[in-house]
Amino acid sequence: MPEKRTCRRVPLDVYLNKFIKGVPFMARARDISPEGIFLTRLLEPQADDGRVGVQFQLPGTREVIYAEGEVVRDANRGGRAPGSGIRFTLITEYHRRLIERYIARHQACA
Repeated sequence: MPEKRTCRRVPLDVYLNKFIKGVPFMARARDISPEGIFLTRLLEPQADDGRVGVQFQLPGTREVIYAEGEVVRDANRGGRAPGSGIRFTLITEYHRRLIERYIARHQACA
């Protein structure tokens, strides 16, 4: 299957709030792109509608980023903890630019 991403993801290892039906649960980010984020599931219920919110800070910043997204992939990859790929559906341009700058410092888009 061809790669659908326009930018490669870069590693991101932070704990964050993942909102399912408005209730926050702790999750752990594994990687990020301007279009989305991959989260490792910790203790949370399975989301019924596939829509979630995320609230996090990028390493080295004070800005709290809030975004909403849809689950586009639910995975248990290679024995790793279960997780899900989230595509951002609602994020401010300012927060998207913060993510883009973070990615530029770690790896350029392909």
